[in-house]
Order: sequence, then C-alpha cells, then structure tokens
Amino acid sequence: MEPVVIAIVVAVIVIVFLVASTVRIVPQARRYNIERFGRYRRTLQPGLNLVLPVADRINTKLDVREQVYSSDPRPVITEDNLVVNIDTVLYYQITDPRAAAYEVADYLQAIDQLTVTTLRNVIGSMDLEETLTSREEINSRLRAVLDDATGKWGIRVNRVEIKAIDPPNTIKEAMEKQMRAERDKRAAILHAEGERQAKILTAEGTKQKDILEAQGTQQAMILRADGEAKAVELVFQAVHRNNADPKVLAYKYLETLPHLAGSDNNTFWVIPGELTEAVRTVTRAFGDQTAAPAAPAQPEEQASDGAGAAPADARSPQLEAGSTVLLDAATAADEAEKQAAAAVSDAKAEAEAAQSPQVPRRS
Repeated sequence: MEPVVIAIVVAVIVIVFLVASTVRIVPQARRYNIERFGRYRRTLQPGLNLVLPVADRINTKLDVREQVYSSDPRPVITEDNLVVNIDTVLYYQITDPRAAAYEVADYLQAIDQLTVTTLRNVIGSMDLEETLTSREEINSRLRAVLDDATGKWGIRVNRVEIKAIDPPNTIKEAMEKQMRAERDKRAAILHAEGERQAKILTAEGTKQKDILEAQGTQQAMILRADGEAKAVELVFQAVHRNNADPKVLAYKYLETLPHLAGSDNNTFWVIPGELTEAVRTVTRAFGDQTAAPAAPAQPEEQASDGAGAAPADARSPQLEAGSTVLLDAATAADEAEKQAAAAVSDAKAEAEAAQSPQVPRRS
C-alpha cells in the first residue's frame, strides 16, 4: 500500500504544480510579457490568464500607469558662457509593453540621457536672462524632442518640467543686487506718485474750500444787505407813516454822532455842517415846550466860521432845582446837547493835533 500512496501523492503534487503553472492572475494597470521557449509570445492583460506550463514564462512585468522620473542636476553652459545646474522632472507613461521591453534595454536611462543632451542643445542657444525667463519655451521644446524619440520605445512623454535652475553664486549676488535696485526704483516711483496724487487732492480740496467760502461770504453779504435794506425800508415807512417832524430827525441825527466818534479805527472824521443847525433845532424845540428863554441866535457869519462846531453861547434851556416842570423832553434835550458838545470838542482836539488849517473865529 505504501508505494501506491506515494504515487498518488506525487501525482497530486504534479497536478497542483501544473495547474499553478497554467494559471496567471495579472493585477490592474499591469502588463506581463510572455515568452515561449525564449521568444515573445503575447502580453497578458489584467485578470485571469492561462499559459502553457514549462513552455511559457513571464519575461517582464510593466506598470502602465503615468510615472514620474526626476533627474539629478546636470551642468549646462549658456550662450554667454555661464555654467548653470538644471534639474528636470519627467512625466511618462508606457503605451506599448512589448516595445518598452524589447526595443530599448533600459528606457529610464535612455530618457535621462536624451533629456540631458536635448537640454544642452536648447540652453546653449540662450543667455542666462533668457534661460531664467523662458521656462515654458524650454519645456515645450524638450517635450517635443522626447515624445518623438520615445514613441518607438512604446513610451509617451506627457510633460517635462524644469524643477530648478541654479546659476553660480557670483551671478546670484549680482542678480540680488539688481533686484534690490529695481525694487528701490519702483518704491521711489510709487512714493513720488503718491505724493503727487496727495498734492493734487490737497490743491483740489483747497480750491473747493476757497470756492465754498467765497460763495458763503457772498450769500452772507447778500442776506445782510437784504436785511439792512429791509430794515431801512421799514424805518423809512415807519417815519413817513408816523409823520415825523424835523425835530425828531434832528434828535436822531445827534444820537448818531457819538457812535461815529467812539470807534477805535477812526483816526480822522469830518463834522458835517448841518450839526449846528441840528443842535439849534433840538434846542429850539424843547425850549418851546419848557417855556424857557431861548438861546440868542448866532449870526450867520459866526455859524459859518465855526467849521462844524456848536457856538459857545448856544445852550439848551436849564431846569432849575426848584422848578416844578420836569419833563422827559427837557432831559433828553440836555443829554443830546452834552453828547454833541463832547463830540465837537473831540473833533477839535484831533483837528489841532493833525495840524489842520484853522479858521479864525470872529468875536
């Protein structure tokens, strides 16, 4: 029985081995190249696949997903004889597993060397400034050359990017100085432009302010003039409506003189010639009411020689202490006479101080 059992076990083992050798399971995004007796037979797709045991074998297992390959920095000489180190990043994808396995021995090394040679040809026709500012152009030219060369290898280059461009340290220092100078220049320009705008806005604001102030002053003067005109009109209408006689007008005229003389800004003023007549009119009016003797009339010649001054002997009626007639009219007349005399005295003093020509008085 033992030899039979051993034979059965050996047969089972052989069957399991043959089955295991026949069945091949390929993961997703993988491709297996099958060789039969050393010759390429077919490429296994993802899923369950059957092969001939012993005769078929798997040569290469390839990943058909897009992959990234980063090369080491390589020295490249520019057109202006400067050595820069350039590091590139390559994005590629295997489209034909058979060509990738049998058309090139090591496709990564081939892509790396092709990238370096193409990069040196492209950078060799550019100076440093153009190299630093033309990355898009360099990327497109690299991609075109690599895609055309790797197409027969069953590889598609999707994108090529320059990861870094490192110029020499001396060039870096010079570039930093240049950039600092450019920033200082832009800052100065922006500062000057800001000051210019500020001055323009300030001037416009001052202009608007002056215009508004002038308009406000104009409106105020117009309103003030309108008010004064209306006030004068009302006073004029009141005077005519009440039928004021020359006595009242003469009294109001005398009341205005002290205000003219009391101003600080008036250093010289002229006494009108009607002052004597106004004083005489008020004195005569209130003297008639109090029944007091009127002051003797001044001769016409003496009145004209007084040059606007009241005669010395023209006096308003005096009210004695024992008199029984105390009227408001008499008090007002006395007060008007005192104010007129004070105004005339002040005018004389200022006229003498100014050495104005004096008119000789006649006795």
